[in-house]
Amino acid sequence: MFTGIVTEQGVVSSVKSSRGYSSISIKCSKKFLKGLKKGASVAVNGVCLTSKKGSSEILQFDVIDETLSLTNLKQIKKGTKVNLERSMTVKTEIGGHLLSGHIHCEGTISKITKVSNQTKDMLITLPSKMMKYIFYKGYIGINGCSLTIGKVNKNSFFIHLIPETLKITNLDELSEKSKVNIEIEQSTLITVESVEKIIAQKKV
Repeated sequence: MFTGIVTEQGVVSSVKSSRGYSSISIKCSKKFLKGLKKGASVAVNGVCLTSKKGSSEILQFDVIDETLSLTNLKQIKKGTKVNLERSMTVKTEIGGHLLSGHIHCEGTISKITKVSNQTKDMLITLPSKMMKYIFYKGYIGINGCSLTIGKVNKNSFFIHLIPETLKITNLDELSEKSKVNIEIEQSTLITVESVEKIIAQKKV
């Protein structure tokens, strides 16, 4: 489990494709890697991955093709910045909301508006089937960041990015038409699907 509070941006140092999977190496700080063991879970752009043995400044992961096809990790290359978060512990402060690291879909950035020198608004378009989970002022995971949903349209919604979020995460690196990983907040997902099941049963 993760909190949606990105602690570091890593930089992809290599991507090597093999049959059925790709091996990804990410350069990060010694501080981030301190105490991290082989097999530990790390969120990379919000995707829960299992760490392999790396060096003192390199994280390594094997990512299967299915995960690549469902997320924006298929688009990363050498030099790409990615959001990183280590899995939470019993002592972790939950400053965002709980995330599993299981991505539900990709969203597309349709519009970026620079509100001031340090803040931005982003309009994100989703597949129409996913919009039933999007509620004004609800939580959502975007590239592993816990964010609050702004105005909701038919097939899109706004997020408002403060200076600290832009500084710490890779969202400031993105442009219009960029793909982002979307994780629906778990209690919202359960509530919507439970209501749908109840309604469907009553119609039988």
